Amino acid sequence: MKNIVRLILLLSCYLSLNLSAEEMQTCTILALGDSITEGSRSAANYRPYLIKLLSAENKDYKFIGPKKDHTSHHAGYSGRNSSHLRSVITRLYRSHPAEIVLIHTGHNHFAKNKPINTILADNKAIVKAIQKINPNAKILLATIIPSGKLPKYAYIPDLNKELKKFIKSTEGVFLVDQAAGFDWKKDTVSDKVHPNSDGAKKMASKWFQQIQNLAQGLKANTLIDELPENEKIALDHASKVIPL
Repeated sequence: MKNIVRLILLLSCYLSLNLSAEEMQTCTILALGDSITEGSRSAANYRPYLIKLLSAENKDYKFIGPKKDHTSHHAGYSGRNSSHLRSVITRLYRSHPAEIVLIHTGHNHFAKNKPINTILADNKAIVKAIQKINPNAKILLATIIPSGKLPKYAYIPDLNKELKKFIKSTEGVFLVDQAAGFDWKKDTVSDKVHPNSDGAKKMASKWFQQIQNLAQGLKANTLIDELPENEKIALDHASKVIPL
């Protein structure tokens, strides 16, 4: 009985203190992609809006990466495609091993070259390389925002279907459906590819929603993982009698 009482008190302490403890810990984020991740003078990117959303929720996140602008560090490579990211990811991630990786890569190919299999293979290789270095990394893999630059990007809808299948079948990879609700007629600049401020805000909101989901899951896992092993066993038995 003493052990059960102690366990309940211990659990109460964790529940009351866990939020502040989590907020004190800085979680690192790597934003990986092309010019849609990097941004430019003529086009917006999601990072400043995502940082604003995270800050408003008092979330302590730090963006890391090999490049830096006035907003944050990042790994956005303008004009580069998924094959380039695949070629640099091992070195890049070893140098910047973020806990959360945001991936949006699928542009800078041509429909006439039938690139879907190549892009899919590149995304799989990028994920595999990250997980090999850090099996606990949380990888947020996005569907590709649609584009009105046709026929160059006519492959994007079919690519997104394949990306969803891959994400669904891969542990540690989480879908961020950036394509859903993104209207290139309203959400891109004049080139019909890169997001304007409205499009960038939409992207930031999608990333933020999934990061929040992850944070809640991580918080629950941390709570249990921090318990000594004998108390984990006791908690398992107690939870069958007392709903926790």
